[in-house]
Amino acid sequence: MTDDVTETETAPEVEPVTETETAPEVEPGGDEAATIVGAELPLSERVEAILFIVDEPIGLVALAAAVGAPVPAVRQTLEALGDDYDGRGRGPRRGFELREVGGGWRLYVREDLDPVVAEFVGGQAPARLSQAALETLAVIAYKQPVTRSQVASIRAVNVDSVVRTLLARGLITELFADSETGAINYGTTDALLQHLGINSLDELPPISPLLDDGADGFDEGTLR
Repeated sequence: MTDDVTETETAPEVEPVTETETAPEVEPGGDEAATIVGAELPLSERVEAILFIVDEPIGLVALAAAVGAPVPAVRQTLEALGDDYDGRGRGPRRGFELREVGGGWRLYVREDLDPVVAEFVGGQAPARLSQAALETLAVIAYKQPVTRSQVASIRAVNVDSVVRTLLARGLITELFADSETGAINYGTTDALLQHLGINSLDELPPISPLLDDGADGFDEGTLR
């Protein structure tokens, strides 16, 4: 005679599933993304902050790396900021605009406001240029068109603030952006000629006699 097998004797035991077994895995890169400086701030604010401090147009990839965001997101942000500055957003048109120049992006005063800025700069009390400003101005005058990095290489010092001063005084101007690097090339203005009392750069004195050995510092025939 065969004994009856009860349910309790044959039913397999099922172990309960714990939370640790069912918890989703953390996506890789989460901790790394959390370490980005200012990552908790809106992307538009981070992009705008970088645009306000750059002296030359900054490329899309470099800007994306600076704010720690994907290139497509940064591109959309630039378009949104441009619309906002142009008055196509919720607020009025701004006195500055966002331009793409030489493959990079930078903020500029609107062209129709140039007379306002020129009048303001011209109305400021004249001040003597520092020795650093005079030396930088001389390099630009003889080497133009020349980039800021080239001037810094010749003078062996950082010239960012000096170039900004010369631009504000209207003694130099941005001529064009290099098609490959996006670097701005600078040249002198008619205001410098007026201050020097000459009609053209051809009337500048030869630079060679002013150098220590008559050769170092500039290449021959650089005056344009």
